[in-house]
This record gives sequence, structure tokens and C-alpha cells, in this order.
Amino acid sequence: MKLILATNNAHKLVEIRSMLSEMDIQILSLQEIGFEEDIAETEDTLKGNAFLKAEHIAERYKGYAVIADDSGLEVDALDGAPGVYSARYAGPPRDDNRNMDLLLENLKLVSGKERSARFAAVIAFVDGDVRESFKGIVEGEIALEKSGEEGFGYDPIFIPEGYTESFAVLGEVAKNSMSHRKHAVEQLKTFLQGYLEAD
Repeated sequence: MKLILATNNAHKLVEIRSMLSEMDIQILSLQEIGFEEDIAETEDTLKGNAFLKAEHIAERYKGYAVIADDSGLEVDALDGAPGVYSARYAGPPRDDNRNMDLLLENLKLVSGKERSARFAAVIAFVDGDVRESFKGIVEGEIALEKSGEEGFGYDPIFIPEGYTESFAVLGEVAKNSMSHRKHAVEQLKTFLQGYLEAD
């Protein structure tokens, strides 16, 4: 099965390919199919944006199944912000360090358990009339400062529940074993196994 992953984020492409590597699926990037545009994320939910991207590509490239993900960081002390706006929290242009700096600034008077947060990811699957979505969550808290060199996005300031170090310190293997995207992909894998058998 050939499956298009509707993202321009190289990190997400590597993560999802790794997580689905045991399946008989070829994951094509947007670059590999010749799609070079940015798809505007105009919905106000992760699920809405995931389907927006998946459906846009499915409409352009008939005959292919498409998956797309949208993910965000939800901080309790900020009423769930940055949420769906995580990638552009500090405004254009998108910049991970500016986003993290703004978030840390907005939490400078918040301490201890009040810094609770979670990463959420929604993966949308579109193949003809078939539309499914899968949501994964990992709970944790926001660190007082950035640490670590691995990962991307908010990884240097997110400490997953049960750990004392950030995703960026723990590294790719550890992150991929417990992340929000991992939980969503596991649900996708279960769905795809049945979907391929029924095809």
C-alpha cells in the first residue's frame, strides 16, 4: 500500500515512517509526489486541521490514501494554549525557539504542579469515502528552562509524566516509545491492519 503523509515537517516524516516501518506500507512525502505548497491550517481544532490537510492532498492526488497529523501543546495554566496554534504561537515566521521563549515567559509566575501540560496529536486518514481519525496524548509538565539537543518543537521544555528530563534530553528512541504521536500511530496501525486485510 502506498500512503501519502501530508506534512512538510521532516521530523514528523521520520517519526511516522519509523513507527510504521514494520508494516507493508510505502509512505510518500509531499516532496516525493511533487507537492510544494503550504496548506493553510485554518481550523480551530487539531482534528479539523488534520482532516483539512489530508483531504486537500486526497483531492489533488486521486487514488492514494492520505494521512495527515496535527499536534499541539496544551498548558493548563494557560487555559489549554498554545493548543492548535502551537507551531505559530510567537507569530510568523514559525520559530521553535521563539515559541518556547514566549511560553516560558508566560509561565514565569507559575510553579510546581501548576505547570502541568500535555502534548496531543490527531492523525486523519482519508481514502476515497473512508475517513478516520486517531488521537494520542502524553501528559507532563513544562520545565523551567530549555534542555537537550534532540527532538523539535517544544521538546526541550516538555517533561513527560514519570520523568525528570525533557523529551530533548531523553532522545528520539525514548520519545518515540511514549509520545502523543506514538499513541495515535498505534491506533492507526491497528486500523490499517484490518483495512488492508479487508481490501
